Amino acid sequence: MTERTAGHPTRVAVIGAKGRMGSLVCRTVQAQPDLELAARIDLGDDLAELTGADVAVVFSVPEVAREHVLACIERGVHAVVGTTGWTEESLDTVRRALVGAPRLGVLVAPNFALGAVLMMRFATLAAPHFESVEVIELHHPDKVDAPSGTARRTAELVAAARRDAGCPAIPDATATSLEGARGAQVAGVRVHSVRLRGLVAHQEVLLGGPGEQLSLRHDSFDRASFMPGVLLGVREVAGHPGLTVGLEHYLGL
Repeated sequence: MTERTAGHPTRVAVIGAKGRMGSLVCRTVQAQPDLELAARIDLGDDLAELTGADVAVVFSVPEVAREHVLACIERGVHAVVGTTGWTEESLDTVRRALVGAPRLGVLVAPNFALGAVLMMRFATLAAPHFESVEVIELHHPDKVDAPSGTARRTAELVAAARRDAGCPAIPDATATSLEGARGAQVAGVRVHSVRLRGLVAHQEVLLGGPGEQLSLRHDSFDRASFMPGVLLGVREVAGHPGLTVGLEHYLGL
């Protein structure tokens, strides 16, 4: 990685630059006085273009995102990753690669919208106080993974909070159902996916107890909602060496 000189802009490469998110990231970076767009990289492009960048923003497809992150680490470039669909096995591969690069930071963020990060935090705080909790995520039909990374992360955080509090299993007396009718199970939490033209990215967490319900909902109506979180990641990743999963860690939540 090239050392950043005081007063010089941070050089940012964007991987997945021709996609909907990647192209918006490119325009957003170009509009920042403290950032410089160093490279636009997309399918088939030479990853040698990463050379000279300080940070890479990765919005490639899930099938190749891990290899792109490993390429960043190999070249000494910090990575801010918005691609979803990560497994623990893939994350462990990144952790192992970072052992040999202790100064590098990699941020994998299921969602860059600050409101979505807060929604996940609020759900985690509320979950131990309610008997039932389910997650509904709604996205445009061009999204390739289901459930969304945000929904998976929310369910995992909710399940961990309930486990730490000693909560019993979420009640569900369903004995017969059509396949998929009760959604997917993520760490014991039911997650439901909707794909509908006209939507962008939306999620609701429903929490229920005797005689009451709490609904936590976040709506992204435009991909511009993700840009403040991306910029935060780009500017802060060098100060967080190792692998960080979730933007909440950069917000002090």
